[in-house]
Amino acid sequence: MFLDKDEQYEESNDNSPNENSDNDSIENLKTLGIPNLPVTPQDIQFISIIGEVEGHVISPPHKKATKYEHIMPLLVAAEQNPEVQGVFIILNTIGGDVEAGLALAEMINSLSKPKVSLVLGGGHSIGVPLATSSDYSFITPTATMTIHPIRMNGLVIGVPQTFRYFEKMQQRIIKFILRTSNIDKETLLKLMYDTDEIANDVGTILIGEEAVNYGLINEVGGFSKALKRLKELINKDSDS
Repeated sequence: MFLDKDEQYEESNDNSPNENSDNDSIENLKTLGIPNLPVTPQDIQFISIIGEVEGHVISPPHKKATKYEHIMPLLVAAEQNPEVQGVFIILNTIGGDVEAGLALAEMINSLSKPKVSLVLGGGHSIGVPLATSSDYSFITPTATMTIHPIRMNGLVIGVPQTFRYFEKMQQRIIKFILRTSNIDKETLLKLMYDTDEIANDVGTILIGEEAVNYGLINEVGGFSKALKRLKELINKDSDS
């Protein structure tokens, strides 16, 4: 049986979408472990900050990390793209590089579009200002947040200048948290320098509702609640 050129063209076109779909499914299965990825709406930019916040020093290969140079372009694109109406920040981080984390927090906070953050497993250390950087923040009932003074690994020069540098860095973080949350300075410092909460360390661990009661996070809730709140902020912003 012979097919003319038009029939051959139609037959090849009929098969190509299925072949592309199969190839995409195989690639998704190899990369993410799932055959098909759901298509998300383009009006909200979802950004995940997980594991360790990696800054100017590369994290060891066995650590799960979020590179700040990967998140910055996403935030810039969200601000510039007219189709993006809001930004949803998902946090499950142990903290990490202070400079990089604070840079991301300032970038999120300076976006003109509505943004909501959700602390899932944890928002520890520099993850605290990342959580408070949004217009409205949520935390799940079982999620935790660790508030503690900054610390440094590696060589530390034991001179007064080093102490003053640490103090200035700490003040930058404190001022940002106070500016972007409802917690007062006295309470924040008490939680940060508490010696009775964590063994062999200084600081406090807050679980779910505790973070809300202290004014650090706005509300206890999960993904659907946070998404609903973001859509409300988007609608309010579009009406104004």
